[in-house]
Amino acid sequence: MTNATRRQFLTTTLTTGAGLALAARPAAAIEPVQRNGKSHIRLSIAAYSYRKYLDLKARPKPEMTLDDFVERCADMNLDAVELTQYYFAQTTPEYLAHLKGKCTRLGLDVSGTAINNNFCLREPDKLKEQIEHVKRWVEHTSRLGGKTIRIFAGAAPRGESEEQARARCAESIQEACDYAGKHGIYLALENHGGITSNIDQTLTLVRAVQHAWFGVNWDTGNFHSADPYADLVQLAPYAVTVQIKTEIHRAGKKEAEEADLARLIGILRSTDYRGYVALEYEAAEEPKTAIPQAIEALKKLMG
Repeated sequence: MTNATRRQFLTTTLTTGAGLALAARPAAAIEPVQRNGKSHIRLSIAAYSYRKYLDLKARPKPEMTLDDFVERCADMNLDAVELTQYYFAQTTPEYLAHLKGKCTRLGLDVSGTAINNNFCLREPDKLKEQIEHVKRWVEHTSRLGGKTIRIFAGAAPRGESEEQARARCAESIQEACDYAGKHGIYLALENHGGITSNIDQTLTLVRAVQHAWFGVNWDTGNFHSADPYADLVQLAPYAVTVQIKTEIHRAGKKEAEEADLARLIGILRSTDYRGYVALEYEAAEEPKTAIPQAIEALKKLMG
């Protein structure tokens, strides 16, 4: 299918009654990921969990580097690390090789990377820049030995319908997946606000992208509905990677509540999920204290 044909198909599907019907049927999504055998989960951690220490804008300098982060993860006896775009001081081939080598020496996989992007931008030049940004990170992730890249969708621009933004986003993901597949990298769409704020929106977009190198980053803290667990059950079959949080947020409640980690792992096991689960710590307690405790709790649940 050419880009022009794909664009026409997506626009027609998502801006007509057929598209609206899909939005009303959350179960009508892409085929679930085919798993072989029972669930097999490996534990990773998102660099974002240590964002207050890795912030490159900190003065005179950040308290931690990605090298320090990797060493801390090895000390916690993790299986892998998820490396977040925001904390790379450089992305030269030499630096990426250094970081990959450090992970290898310490017995850590790079489960994937997590980047910032917006595929809902209306201006063609700006949207092209976003697609090229994702493609660059496909190359970076491949050099690091990663398996997935966490991507975002974005939000509909002011004055534009969600259906129009979704069509453009789906086409952009499709193009980026074409490139990612050549490097053996999955693009994993996170349920993260904008046009992926709720389960219906997320699954409608997921269905619009029919690609072998596309899946979901199953983020457990981003659905703010009456029953986030029920939403996560629907989304879990499409996960190619996971970010697990220690809190959930329910609609109408100001305060977060402690996540039922056992229930979340149980949801993954019920779909025979095989892959990495990265702790993404966002709670208020001091990360250096809370993260090791959360890691130990997850190890027990996964063991």
